[in-house]
Amino acid sequence: MIRELNLIAVGRLDWIERDDPVLQTADDAIVRPFVAGRCDGDVLPIHKRVSRAMQAGLKVGLIDPAVGHICGRVPFHGPFAIGHEAIAEVVGVGPGVERLKAGDRVVVPWSVSCGHCNACGRGLTSKCSTARGDRTLAAYGFGPASGSFGGMVTDLLRVPFADHMLVPLPDGLDPLRVAAASDNLSDAWRTVVPQLRARPGATVLVVGGGAQSIGLYAAGLAVAHGASVVDYADSSSRRLAIAESLGATGCERSRRSVAPRGTYDIVVEASSSTAGIRHALRSTAPGGVCTAVGYYVATNTGIPLMHMYANDITLHLGVSHPRAVLPDVLAWVDEHHFPAESVTTLLADWDDAPSAYAERTTKLVLHRPPLG
Repeated sequence: MIRELNLIAVGRLDWIERDDPVLQTADDAIVRPFVAGRCDGDVLPIHKRVSRAMQAGLKVGLIDPAVGHICGRVPFHGPFAIGHEAIAEVVGVGPGVERLKAGDRVVVPWSVSCGHCNACGRGLTSKCSTARGDRTLAAYGFGPASGSFGGMVTDLLRVPFADHMLVPLPDGLDPLRVAAASDNLSDAWRTVVPQLRARPGATVLVVGGGAQSIGLYAAGLAVAHGASVVDYADSSSRRLAIAESLGATGCERSRRSVAPRGTYDIVVEASSSTAGIRHALRSTAPGGVCTAVGYYVATNTGIPLMHMYANDITLHLGVSHPRAVLPDVLAWVDEHHFPAESVTTLLADWDDAPSAYAERTTKLVLHRPPLG
């Protein structure tokens, strides 16, 4: 039997015993996670009583049906296996796996993808048609509505399509540095790096808050990729200090003042609020790009479409596709020694996962010694 971390109810998590995972197909692998990050989105059901409220919202049409498609008819209803950021070591592979062997250290992306379908070929690995079937997502840590993959805070984990899914960790790269590579770090990467490569020296605004670590990673990545201005707006003094340690300019904000005055070429909306996304769009310069990374569950968010039209603003909104960018992310972090671990605010022992996962902290990382 193995242990798997489950969210039982608001503020309550516990280890649940499960049968050991087994190889089901020739291209499966069994891995042992030894570093796990808590995704920013995981804190919503841990710290707030959202399940019944969201169920009611779905029934009366105030919450978008996509929430139910991802998280079930009663969203985030426990118990369910939680956690979808992990660095793991391979302990066993199926006969069809050619690229991996026992002992390899790998990043496990949060969403399951085959690497061969049309969506994967376009880089939309979180919308893989093979893995999803008729589901909205095929993913770890979201509950049975997104598949029977379980969560990543577990003793052992089965990974399908292993040769494609599992991305080797570069030799010498500290796993704790890229604890969030499965999701939050890769998510931040897509908000600023492609844009700055296309437009060197652009100005960047990050509106922090709800997506706590994503905004900080984005600010640091923007500085490291040569943005001429990187302003980070948040109401948390601790997160402002982290952003400033990564080279960004901290801008304290209140609930009424979501972002600094002025406009920016690139805007990252990480407040995860409807007010935040409206202000972020109005802070985007003509011809600029705003990427929103939060959960916007309401059916009416008040997006200022006419303002976007008048100023030729692009809004990029969607799930991250980590498998498509992970090789680039890991290689760059390794080469440039990007201190992503600066965003970690709580480093906890693996065995303390039930209590640590419930902590109110920006970025939790769990760890235990690897076998090899």
